[in-house]
Amino acid sequence: MKLLASLSILLAILSNVSSRPLEAPKLSKRDDCIINTSSFGSISSIQKNCKTIVVENLTVPKGKTLDLSSLKEGSTVTFKGKTTFEYKEWKGPLIKISGKKIKVTGKSGHVIDGDGSRWWDGKGGNGGKTKPKFFAAHKMIDSTIEGLNIKNTPVHCFSINNVQNLVISGIVLDIKDGDSNGGHNTDAFDVGSSTGVTIKDSTIYNQDDCLAVNSGNDITFTNNYCSGGHGISIGSVGGRSNNVVDGVSVSDCQIVDSDNGVRIKTVYGATGKVNNVKYENITLKDIIKYGIVIQGDYENGSPTGTPTGGVPITNLTIKNVTGNVKSTGQNIYILVKNASKWTWSNVNVTGASKIKKQCTGIPSGSGASC
Repeated sequence: MKLLASLSILLAILSNVSSRPLEAPKLSKRDDCIINTSSFGSISSIQKNCKTIVVENLTVPKGKTLDLSSLKEGSTVTFKGKTTFEYKEWKGPLIKISGKKIKVTGKSGHVIDGDGSRWWDGKGGNGGKTKPKFFAAHKMIDSTIEGLNIKNTPVHCFSINNVQNLVISGIVLDIKDGDSNGGHNTDAFDVGSSTGVTIKDSTIYNQDDCLAVNSGNDITFTNNYCSGGHGISIGSVGGRSNNVVDGVSVSDCQIVDSDNGVRIKTVYGATGKVNNVKYENITLKDIIKYGIVIQGDYENGSPTGTPTGGVPITNLTIKNVTGNVKSTGQNIYILVKNASKWTWSNVNVTGASKIKKQCTGIPSGSGASC
């Protein structure tokens, strides 16, 4: 009797279960937070509902941005596997990240590959194909970007604008392929209208400025390796909505096989200010054009040869800058107006066979010379 009763109860349970409608499996929180090729269309929802986001083996559709500009405060974004981008001629950016207390990082073995050779034509942003900028780090507050491996951006890599207290570290930017395949204007870090930016411990191979500070204050660039580009630059300053650079420290960096080493460029006929800039403990190796170049006659593509003083360079410190320029280059070139309060010490740049351009405008008593 007990056995019959048990069988009856079991049959009743099975009958009840079989009559229920099947329910779709519920996704775990981890599944909700993965951005891959199939979930790309759900980016807005993912940002709204998740604070831990993994970008995993994603191919971004042509003409689209990996837009993470609506992240919840305190979110973490991790790149995993390979991130790629379909081809289209457009301005980009290919990636956009904004937010407060954001952490962006990369898993071991990941790569963010721009496959820039599809756009490269030797003209960069000056003509030819329309090329998308790569990574817009805009309006990031109290945030970090660390440990990203990036290859072959079509044109400029990081656009850092309107940020406060952003630390970028451990970046490997490898655009060596652009040396022979038409890479141009592949700036690594362009900084504008920002306060409290630190860029450190990174390795850069590119064909333009390793750093270009166009405006901002409290900018630190330290312990970085720059190869193949145009040097570590302040500017060009002038001709923008914000034309003030006040407080930049560049230290403990190597600049190798680049057109220039230490570089400050202010725009001909413009107004603004470059103040309180320090280059310290900089090693130069096989610089092609100028070991140190400071010019107040800059125009894109062709300087005028006549400095204007509307963007005075003041309180400039250059200390412990050493290394060599190739024989066909020039060790130091200075062409400025209205410059003042410079302090140079232990500057030893050698290798050029002769002075090709005479220096003008050096503040008296600064210790600077050509």
